[in-house]
Amino acid sequence: MIKENLLKIKQSIPENVTLVAVSKTKPIKDLQEAYDAGQRIFGENKIQEMVDKYDVLPKDIQWHMIGHLQRNKVKYMAHFVDLIHGVDSLKTLKEIDKQAKKNNRIIKCLLQAKIAKEETKFGLSFDEIEAILVSEELATLENIQIVGCMGMATFTDNQQQLKEEFLSLKSFFNQQKLKAITTNCQFKTLSMGMSGDFLLAINNGSTMVRVGSAIFGQRNYNP
Repeated sequence: MIKENLLKIKQSIPENVTLVAVSKTKPIKDLQEAYDAGQRIFGENKIQEMVDKYDVLPKDIQWHMIGHLQRNKVKYMAHFVDLIHGVDSLKTLKEIDKQAKKNNRIIKCLLQAKIAKEETKFGLSFDEIEAILVSEELATLENIQIVGCMGMATFTDNQQQLKEEFLSLKSFFNQQKLKAITTNCQFKTLSMGMSGDFLLAINNGSTMVRVGSAIFGQRNYNP
């Protein structure tokens, strides 16, 4: 079913939209099946689980860290992670830069914007993101590349609310795209949308979607 699900999703999204297969908690065999069906970008929310999978799966996979990031664990994935979605502080950017430098790499990052009405979501306000982008400290970080923003909408069936949240980030992204053009910051990627709302997110400007259960089936949560 994984191959069929992937094919169906890829047929429903435009070519300019990147599909991240969210494989957290899924066994190696499921990822291998998706890989054999042509998928090369996988998203994990726990660093140790991502490291374990990286060690045994093909090395042409691009690994995306999509969960909330603990700074003290960046070092464990700095040698291979391709894109970090949920960066929500300048301190975290500095740690990523430090670990990337140790590994002679440049690590791509997305700044996480808080667009949901829920209090539980992580993320920065638009003003806080702008403050980071114009900070003198950011300009000194040579081993990161801020490539855009990520946002998680409210968990709701209210399509109008979701649309408004997506559009608010799209508008902000477009503004910053014109301003944030420096050596380590070029806005290209807007990551919005998951299994339940990725088509709506694409219709409202998303260029990257994170899809898990629609590919792999319902998730088995670890206790």
